[in-house]
Amino acid sequence: MSWDPAQYLKYASERLRPALDLLARLPIEAPQTVVDLGCGTGNVAQLLAARWPRARIVGVDNSAAMLAVAIAATEGATQHEWIEADLADWAPEDPVAVVFSNAALHWHDDHATLFPRIFGWVAPGGMLAIQMPDQYAAPSHVALAAVVSSARWRDRLGPLLRRAPVAPAASYFRLFAAEGAVVDAWTTEYLHVLPPARNGVHPVVAWTKGTALTPFLAILDGEAEHAFLADYSARITVAYPALPDGRVLFAFRRVFVVASRAMR
Repeated sequence: MSWDPAQYLKYASERLRPALDLLARLPIEAPQTVVDLGCGTGNVAQLLAARWPRARIVGVDNSAAMLAVAIAATEGATQHEWIEADLADWAPEDPVAVVFSNAALHWHDDHATLFPRIFGWVAPGGMLAIQMPDQYAAPSHVALAAVVSSARWRDRLGPLLRRAPVAPAASYFRLFAAEGAVVDAWTTEYLHVLPPARNGVHPVVAWTKGTALTPFLAILDGEAEHAFLADYSARITVAYPALPDGRVLFAFRRVFVVASRAMR
């Protein structure tokens, strides 16, 4: 799957807001090492570095294109370390004080196995902080599933359609509580006010082109890509009508989990 950093960053401020809300719930004062799982273009890693200027910030992502942007943005900043790796396979050599993941772990299945493994990296007294989109029941993703499942696209794109990967917040509370963690889990729905369409592209389509549409667009090109986006855009225009000034209201639901490991 190929990520487009420029497309993803079109709504950078809206995508950073949940990371700031999650960061505000971490009381740790001086961690030595902070791991940013699924660091993407490094925007969140830079927030982590500003919060903890003496910490080593390790950004991990499987997209070379996204990491290239992160490396360029932090050139000369010795606080940062960037690693290209799959989150399902990578692990730090030593326990770390903070493991932070903003909008990344929903791309992985089997959270019941993956999340305890990641929590195992957390040092005594440390914290795991996770934020994930929970948008599969929203019109943006219902429309996507309908298009992919249609007769026109199901043979080619149907195998890429995933079941909702994110569980209710209470499920993550139970999962981490069973690991002996102190857990804070909650859900927030943001109401993003997206600017008017540019070049005829509906704002919600522009948003999802940087995230949810990525696996599908990766195997389409030329006329097929244009046709697929037209089918999706037709549904999105109905689901998210523009306000009189052209702006669009986009409700976006996210699950947050903070799990703290006790001191030994």
